Amino acid sequence: MLSIQQVDYMHPNKDVLFTNLHFNIAAHQKAALIGNNGAGKSTLLRIMAGLLPVAGGSVQYSEPPYYVPQLFGQFNHLKVSEALRIDQKVKALQAILAGEVSEENMRLLDDDWTVEERAREALASWGLGQVEFDQLLRTLSGGQKTKLFLAGIAIHDPGIILLDEPSNHLDADARQQLYELLQKSSSTILVVSHDRTLLNLIDTVFELSKSGITQYGGNYDFYLEQKKLETQALAQDVKSKEKALRKAKEVERDSIERQQKLDARGKKKQEKAGLPTISMNTLRNKAEKSTAKLKSVHAEKTGNVSRELNELRKELPDKDRMKIGFDPSQLHKGKILFTAKEVNIKYNDTELWAQPLSLQFTSGERIALAGPNGSGKTTMLKLILGQLEPSSGTVYRAMERTMYIDQDYSLINDTLSVFEQAVQFNNAGLQEHEIGIRLNRFLFTQVFWNKPCASLSGGEKMRLMLCCLSISRQSPDLIVLDEPTNNLDIQNIEILTAAINEYQGSLLVVSHDQYFLQEINIDRIVQL
Repeated sequence: MLSIQQVDYMHPNKDVLFTNLHFNIAAHQKAALIGNNGAGKSTLLRIMAGLLPVAGGSVQYSEPPYYVPQLFGQFNHLKVSEALRIDQKVKALQAILAGEVSEENMRLLDDDWTVEERAREALASWGLGQVEFDQLLRTLSGGQKTKLFLAGIAIHDPGIILLDEPSNHLDADARQQLYELLQKSSSTILVVSHDRTLLNLIDTVFELSKSGITQYGGNYDFYLEQKKLETQALAQDVKSKEKALRKAKEVERDSIERQQKLDARGKKKQEKAGLPTISMNTLRNKAEKSTAKLKSVHAEKTGNVSRELNELRKELPDKDRMKIGFDPSQLHKGKILFTAKEVNIKYNDTELWAQPLSLQFTSGERIALAGPNGSGKTTMLKLILGQLEPSSGTVYRAMERTMYIDQDYSLINDTLSVFEQAVQFNNAGLQEHEIGIRLNRFLFTQVFWNKPCASLSGGEKMRLMLCCLSISRQSPDLIVLDEPTNNLDIQNIEILTAAINEYQGSLLVVSHDQYFLQEINIDRIVQL
C-alpha cells in the first residue's frame, strides 16, 4: 500500500535531514512513526502526503493518502467544505437539485449523490453538527479543526490515512472516539503521536533516528520492552568499555614505567663502562625515541577506546542523566492545603457550574482534574492558585510555594538567555561553573547558554525549567501541571515523568493523556 524507497530529504538551506530511508507498510497495517524532536517525523509524513519534494528516492502508494496535519493555521482562510475537499461536489449537487442539470455539474458531482448527507453525518458524529459548510476555519478552535479533519475520514473512506498528532487538543471523549476509529478502521494507517494509549492500539512501530528507520513488530509497550533490552545491553557495553579504558591506561602506565626503568638501568651500565659522551648521547636519544614511540602507541589505543566509550555514552537515554534532587517538603503529609466550599464563578451573569462545587486536598496527594473541554478545569486551577476569586462560596489556601507548569512553559522568561534564566533560580548560591555543570546535565551545552529562551522548543523549555528547579532545590508545596505533555515528544514526556516521580510533594494535574496520569501515580481523580 505504501512504500518508501531510498528517500533523501534536504531542508531549503541545504541541511540534510535524513538519507536512504527505506520501509514498507502493507495493506490494512496500522503503524506508528516515533522518534525524538527534530528527527523528521512530521516532515516524512508531509513527504508521504505529497506536500514536500524529496532530494532522492521515491514514495509509492496504491492511492493518494488522506492526511490529517498537526497544525492547521495554513487552512484558516478556507471554508469548511473547501478544507474537507467537498466544496465543488456539494455546490454541484445543490445546483442539480435546484434544476441546473448541466454536463459540468454532473462531472463535478462524479455520481456522488450522498456527499452532503455523509458530510453532515460525519461532522455531527464529531460534535460539529452546528458547523456550516461556508464557515471559515479561523472561527474554529484547535480541537474543532482536528475533529473536522478526522470527520473527513468518514466522508472520503480513504485506503491510506496519515495522522500527525491527531489526539492533540482533543478532550477525553473525543480521544476515545479516535481510539475506536483506529481499532475499527480497515485502512492502512501511519500515525505520528506522543499519545501512548493510542500507540498501544498500533501493531507496528517504526523508529526514526539518525541511523535511519528501525522496525519493531508490536505495539508501543512491546517497543519499550525491546528498547529496555537494548539499553541494558548498551549499559553493559559502556561498563565493558570503561573497564577496557581503565585496563589500557594501566597497561600504558606499567609499560612506560618498565621502559623508563630499563632505560635508567642501561644508562648506569653505560656510565660504569665509561663510554664516550657522543655514544652516551646517541644511546640516550634512542631510549627517548623508544619511550616516545611506546607512549604514542598506547595513547592511540586509549584514545580509540575513549572515543568508542563517548559514542556509547551518547546513545544512553537522556532521562537517566537528569536528576533534580529536590529538598524534602517542609509540610507534613495530610496538612490541608486547599478547601473550596460551595463555590461558583459567573461569566456575563451566567454561572459556570450548574451546581456549586466543593473540593479539598491535602499535602502529599496527587490529584487529576478531569472533565470535557469547557467544564471549567482551567478556572478551577486559577481558583486554587489564587488568580481568581469565586463569585459565591469560600476558599481557603495554605500553600506558600506553588509552581504552575503549563503547556507553553510560561515559567520561562523569553527575554532572558538560557544562562540568565538559570541564574534567576540560583537561591542556593551556586558558582557560575556549578550552574554550567547543571545546564550540561540537562543537555544545555555551552552553545546554548547565550541563546534567547524565546528560540527554544517546547521540549527544551521543559528541560530548562527542570534544570532551574534542580538549581533552586527548594521543593514547592504544590506543583500544578496544565496539559504539560501537549507540545512534547515521547522522549521529553519520559524526562518530565521521571522528574515528577522524583518530587514527593503535592501534585495537581490537568491532562487528557491517560498514560501520563498513570505513570505519575495519580491517586485521586476529581471530575468536573
